[in-house]
Amino acid sequence: MRDPYTIIIRPHITEKTMALSHGDPRITDLGEIVRRYTFIVDPTANKLEIKAAIEAIYNKGKDAKAKDRIVVDQVNTLVMKGKLRRVGQRKPGKRPDQKKAVVTLAKGQSLEDFGV
Repeated sequence: MRDPYTIIIRPHITEKTMALSHGDPRITDLGEIVRRYTFIVDPTANKLEIKAAIEAIYNKGKDAKAKDRIVVDQVNTLVMKGKLRRVGQRKPGKRPDQKKAVVTLAKGQSLEDFGV
């Protein structure tokens, strides 16, 4: 198994992802809000590795049967294609492609130190 810190590169912070991390009040189950967090991940990582890495990073140092353990419910991935940009006078360049993962936590859970 690979190191979780090589799979999860960094959180992806935008206005839209911060709104997802606060939860959508329209999507509730018995008053508990479902939260989604977005990360930039290694392009070769699959959903199972991403799930295990998130749980390993955020459950580090917690008891195995603690109630405050993070449980990942669902992982969705997408590849953001790099945009064309100008490099020099005539040569077109390209930003690198990135893989993004949207992680849905179990109902009522949240990440304390996500992003800002």
